[in-house]
Amino acid sequence: MERTAGKELALAPLQGWGEETEDGAVYSVSLRRQRSQRSTPEGPGDDQAAIPAADTFLQYRTSKVRALRAARLERLVHELVSGDREQDPGFVPAFLATHQAFVPTARVLGFLLPPPPPPPPPPGVDSKRAERQDQSFSKNLRAVVSVLGSWLRDHPLDFRDPPAHQNLGSVRIFLDWAAPGGAEAREAEKLLEDFLEEAKREQAEEEQRLAWAGPLRAAQSPRSEFVEDFEEEESHSSEGPELLDFSVDEVAEQLTLMDVELFLRVRTCECLGSMWSQRDRPGAAGISPTVRATVAQFNAVTSCVLGSVLATPGLAASQRAQRIEKWIRIAQRCRELRNFSSLRAILSALQSNPIYRLKRSWGAVSREALSTFRKLSQIFSDENNHLSCRAVLSQEETTEGPHDDGCLPGSLPSKLPPGPVPYLGTFLTDLVMLDTALPDMLKGNLINFEKRRKEWEILARIQQLQQRCQLYSLSPRPPVLAALRAQHQLSEEQSYRVSRVIEPPAASCPSSPRIRRRISLTKCLSAKLSREKNPSPGGSPGDPSSPTSSVSPGSPPSSPRNRDPPPGSPPASPGPQGPTNKLSVNMDPPMTVSLSSSRIPLLGQQTSEARVIRVSIDNNHGNLYRSILLTCQDKAPSVVQRALEKHNVPQPWARDYQLFQVLPGDRELLIPDSANVFYAMSPAAPGDFLLRRKEGTRHTPSASPT
Repeated sequence: MERTAGKELALAPLQGWGEETEDGAVYSVSLRRQRSQRSTPEGPGDDQAAIPAADTFLQYRTSKVRALRAARLERLVHELVSGDREQDPGFVPAFLATHQAFVPTARVLGFLLPPPPPPPPPPGVDSKRAERQDQSFSKNLRAVVSVLGSWLRDHPLDFRDPPAHQNLGSVRIFLDWAAPGGAEAREAEKLLEDFLEEAKREQAEEEQRLAWAGPLRAAQSPRSEFVEDFEEEESHSSEGPELLDFSVDEVAEQLTLMDVELFLRVRTCECLGSMWSQRDRPGAAGISPTVRATVAQFNAVTSCVLGSVLATPGLAASQRAQRIEKWIRIAQRCRELRNFSSLRAILSALQSNPIYRLKRSWGAVSREALSTFRKLSQIFSDENNHLSCRAVLSQEETTEGPHDDGCLPGSLPSKLPPGPVPYLGTFLTDLVMLDTALPDMLKGNLINFEKRRKEWEILARIQQLQQRCQLYSLSPRPPVLAALRAQHQLSEEQSYRVSRVIEPPAASCPSSPRIRRRISLTKCLSAKLSREKNPSPGGSPGDPSSPTSSVSPGSPPSSPRNRDPPPGSPPASPGPQGPTNKLSVNMDPPMTVSLSSSRIPLLGQQTSEARVIRVSIDNNHGNLYRSILLTCQDKAPSVVQRALEKHNVPQPWARDYQLFQVLPGDRELLIPDSANVFYAMSPAAPGDFLLRRKEGTRHTPSASPT
């Protein structure tokens, strides 16, 4: 009789089982299923004959896998040395990458570096017991050396503490004793030499700067503000080609070169939400310098686009359209070079209100350029937590180039194309969301290491992209770089004033800036109840999310964020809403949060517990958002107070503000002070909120711009 093989069970290889508590540490426990295949001898006299494939059967072996979820600091450091690398391979890299968020390097070394070995036992003591102690000490020593080697190699800047570099000195002393002449000791010596050489270079540069500063100050004389402004304008229009005089390829390649160099220098721990979110606090000017450099480059590119398009008010509409078209072609070339940072910066400038409102200029842009602009803008759509941008970036990461059999051993495969260079704001957003949604400490004063694991997943992706960006081979072009530095840049306020000079607004004209409309909470709740009783897939006239919703007009916001897209210009872009000259403008898209789940869902998956929202202040500083966690218990005053705290606005002014939810179609939903924000807000709109001063108040906040 013919027998068939057993069918494999359709079960996940790793299934959650529960938690275990041990010595004040909490472990998450999973069950791992591993398949093993067995066969039975065909007969008692033939032990070597295997049964045909049809007669085999499947057997599974289940093992328990533990991963540390929460513990005190001493236990976390102990796990670095004594943990099972096979069961939990991600613990050591996650700890080393994120420890700066909850403990400094010096304190970790205080727990990690073991004391000197115990003295030899006196005569008469059990020799086997002493031998076991020696073996245990030697094993622990090797584990510490291994951890230090990974730390020095993967995060060398953790040991940079000028001028003495005390932490590195302690590590060198330990390695010279525990592993003299080993790779770890050599790595520590080389790192110290690099730090000292860097200090010498910085000192020489500072001395040269001071030497030049004296004669320059002595040569300066009092001049009128008009003369200074005139000379500044002349300096930008002096000899030398302008930026757009160079070819599209040259400009795009040099932008990519600059972005790659800055991205390779990014220190991943500076991207952590607990560090990046503190950048505007008093005395925090030195926080996250490598990330700030990337932000400054992004803002500089955006300002260059604004300056090149708007800096000459006397240009004809067709001439200005040519400049817009060239920037669109540069953006397309950045897309081909897989440079999403400058691509986003260029699109942000073109989508900003000062350029986007130029009806006559956009009307002269060719259809082909407009089509390219629309396609590129779709990449950074705000829908579903920037899902399009994330999907495109993931696709670019897995793209392979042509195969090359002549690849050298040990090098990165040449079939991998260089890049992509990401828009760093996407990762900063995710890390800020994690830091906002998940607590640092759990019950029992335990460090929530599960939060650090989730952060490490994002940081590890940044590191992988940094490795891919090392494959770029672009050469600097000094003339183009000089033109980039000399390009006249306009601030957000300057660009808006110049834009109004180029094309003055018409107050009574249908093409004037649209007014954001305000809808009452009563109408919103009535429409919600109506939809619940009579659901309709197409929406109802009373539905605030419906295009035919009737709303009562309100007063326009005081900041120049409203758009007036020209006829024939691109439709309302899916990109940034308003003058987006800064990387952090859309750094915090809304995201819903489930506190009881270990996973943070994307926008649109709102739970019954909490949600992360973005709140800006209407204060003529552009769309500067800050993220806060909104729970189902929060009334409007508490939300206003926490939002002002995030914006560094004095708390006594909280009573002077009203909270509005920004709805599609340039509308607003006023949240009364007595309302529960979680239930009062419209579920059909993203979690963008606005604080506006109540009428009759005198205080004017100045939230810290990014």
